Amino acid sequence: MTSLLRRTFLTSSLWAILAAGCSVQESAPTKVGGSPKPPVNSEAPVEPAVKLSGEVLADGSSTVFPITQAVAEEFMKVHQGVKVSVGIAGTGGGFKRFVVGETDINDASRPISEKEVDACKKSGVEYLELKVAIDGLSVVVNPKNDWCKAITVSQLKKLWNKGSTVKKWNELDPSWPDAEIRLYGPGPDSGTFDYFTEAVNGKAKESRSDYTPSEDDNVLVQGVNGDKNSLGYFGYAYYSDNQDKVKLVAIADGDDVSTAVLPSDETILNGTYKPLSRPLFIYVNKKSFEKPQVREFVKYYIAKGQDYVKEVQYIQLPENDLKEAQQRLTEALSAK
Repeated sequence: MTSLLRRTFLTSSLWAILAAGCSVQESAPTKVGGSPKPPVNSEAPVEPAVKLSGEVLADGSSTVFPITQAVAEEFMKVHQGVKVSVGIAGTGGGFKRFVVGETDINDASRPISEKEVDACKKSGVEYLELKVAIDGLSVVVNPKNDWCKAITVSQLKKLWNKGSTVKKWNELDPSWPDAEIRLYGPGPDSGTFDYFTEAVNGKAKESRSDYTPSEDDNVLVQGVNGDKNSLGYFGYAYYSDNQDKVKLVAIADGDDVSTAVLPSDETILNGTYKPLSRPLFIYVNKKSFEKPQVREFVKYYIAKGQDYVKEVQYIQLPENDLKEAQQRLTEALSAK
């Protein structure tokens, strides 16, 4: 599944939400269009052993949304009396609701902050953290670029930060050409945009605006492929589909370019590709386990979720992490 289809799946799922009775929160508008991709398991619904009804309320990260939404759609096929609402208010926006007990589940593209932990304690919200996937981004240049083999996070920030005046390659490194850099990247509605700007610039959505944006990764690939002096970024999974058109740049987490690491399944999984790889989570309000529909939905998520992780082009959890998530869930359910 290409990143274009992945995004088509994500955005068009919003129509499917309305058709299936699954609503998206008004706090997070998103573009709608395209044709939905068939779910991973498209067989006819299996008659559930236990009849469930009621609602499951999830909100949070737009990055985790495609996984949770895919799981929700399949779960509702089996349990047609259950309505799973999945919002995309962003990780922080979702936590604002979660910490006061408004939602059952928060999708998160980062661990819960100390401030949010304190807010949970104040509200009496006990939670369960479950890792569900690994995410990574790629910085790429034109295949004919023979000078930028590695770049530091400091250089990336200097290039991409809001208000940046960097125009030429030699402004980043004097040994690089006196040639104008042409930049390509996701548009501001993209979760990839949020992720990159937060990891590199220090604040989500803080970015220079004088670049070529597109929600279609294929447009970004074509742009970088067509210009020797270009640079862009998008999801690692999409690079994997276009290795003949663009070239990866190794990333150094800091100022020492000698520590630069190329993204790969291995470096993203083991965390050495920093800061552009990260685990993705769901947080569950433990009190919500008292509701059978929430309990069964989370069990289904952990049992089946890795199929959907692969389908939407994230990296599946390593076996040890998956077993840990399963064990955490088993212990939490046993405590009820």
